Amino acid sequence: QVQLVESGGGLVQAGGSLRLSCVASGRTGSRYVLGWFRQAPEKEREFVAAITWSGATAYGDSVKGRFTISRDNAKNTMYLQMDSLKPDDTAVYSCAAKPTGLALVTGYDYWGQGTQVTVSS
Repeated sequence: QVQLVESGGGLVQAGGSLRLSCVASGRTGSRYVLGWFRQAPEKEREFVAAITWSGATAYGDSVKGRFTISRDNAKNTMYLQMDSLKPDDTAVYSCAAKPTGLALVTGYDYWGQGTQVTVSS
């Protein structure tokens, strides 16, 4: 069992930046893949970014060049640095975890509660 808690969401103007954090607890000894997803009202959940235990990363096309995912394995913490934010980035952002695998977009088993990010125009 893995518990994930996000923080760092808030209200920011377009063009601004936020950094989200996700702290994992429980069975954190495994080399989990960690990812960020987002969901806006009446929209489907969207893959944002993912990172493996060794540091390999993947990004959704809509955030490439603007968002940066990272992790500190010693602190069981994952980060999402969001720059050049747009109103379309407004959503609830959730972190997720799954055992190490090749597929980074799908197959996540554990989810955090989500943190709201609102970008004003």
